[in-house]
Amino acid sequence: MSAEGDLERFVRGEVDAANFPHREHVRMAFEMLRRHDFAETAWLYSRALRLMTARVGNPEAFNQTTTIAFLSLIAERMERSGAPDFAAFVRAHPEMLDKRALSRWYRPDQLATEIARRTFVLPEPAS
Repeated sequence: MSAEGDLERFVRGEVDAANFPHREHVRMAFEMLRRHDFAETAWLYSRALRLMTARVGNPEAFNQTTTIAFLSLIAERMERSGAPDFAAFVRAHPEMLDKRALSRWYRPDQLATEIARRTFVLPEPAS
């Protein structure tokens, strides 16, 4: 299927969560950021993930902090690299395919809090 078709299904919440690995999360974020500004992408992407998690009966799996932080990293790297497509983006930034990429800024226990799931939480300063 095309990137456009995949993105349309994602936005409608029609993606099977069981067959949606981290790489696909990153790919959908990349494709959405190519088409929309950051604020619109944050809203659309968050909504799509909420639909997906609700559809499988696991709405508490959605984490606003993880979502916004990853979108921010992807958007920044897109701006810096100018990658013309997802394959080029991944070649330039393979670290985005690592689910632990946020560990540079966030501790796992910080991301696991209820407040981090509900709203965006800034990283805590290193001590």
